Amino acid sequence: MYNPPHFKEDRVSVLHAAIRAAGLATLVTTGPDGLVAGHIPFLLDPEPAPFGTLHGHLARGNPQGHSDSDGEALAIFLGPDAYVTPSYYATKRETGKVVPTWNYVAIHAYGKLEFFDDADRLLALVTRLTRRHEAGRAAPWEASDAPADFIRGQLKGIIGFAMPIARLEGKWKMSQNRPEADRAGAAEGLARDGDETVAAIVAERSGG
Repeated sequence: MYNPPHFKEDRVSVLHAAIRAAGLATLVTTGPDGLVAGHIPFLLDPEPAPFGTLHGHLARGNPQGHSDSDGEALAIFLGPDAYVTPSYYATKRETGKVVPTWNYVAIHAYGKLEFFDDADRLLALVTRLTRRHEAGRAAPWEASDAPADFIRGQLKGIIGFAMPIARLEGKWKMSQNRPEADRAGAAEGLARDGDETVAAIVAERSGG
């Protein structure tokens, strides 16, 4: 992706934290008819270093489950984002020479998909995925809450994959290209308008 130096984030720990916070990603692969995109919840393991491995599953009928395993796949994770009005900027009041923009966090992970359909491995994957998202609930649902034969039948309808990450890119576009007064105005304006998460990131990036 286009990523000017002032927006670039390459600390793996920061990128991993943002991937885990996002959860869902757009998976882009190449099929016989060209590009195919799907929206997949992922798990991230930190190994192997330096970038780790993404894990997920697809419906067995999904054409992405038949993607060229020698071709590169791209998983796109999006973090907080917000519209930024010129009205936030001191420069608007001083010269009027400002335009709207959008602040956002994006992470691109590249690698090759390694497919598997072993039932035990699939069960382990969906169990981990479920436990991650059920963890905050008072009474977390477990795969074992459903009849075992039902779960085994459901597993026949999916195919799992691992995607060792070969390249990892992060973009934190948070007004770093604006003068200090404009960055402060953006943080204050976003917080006032209810975009507290983006406001906090703008303030952090401005201070960094």
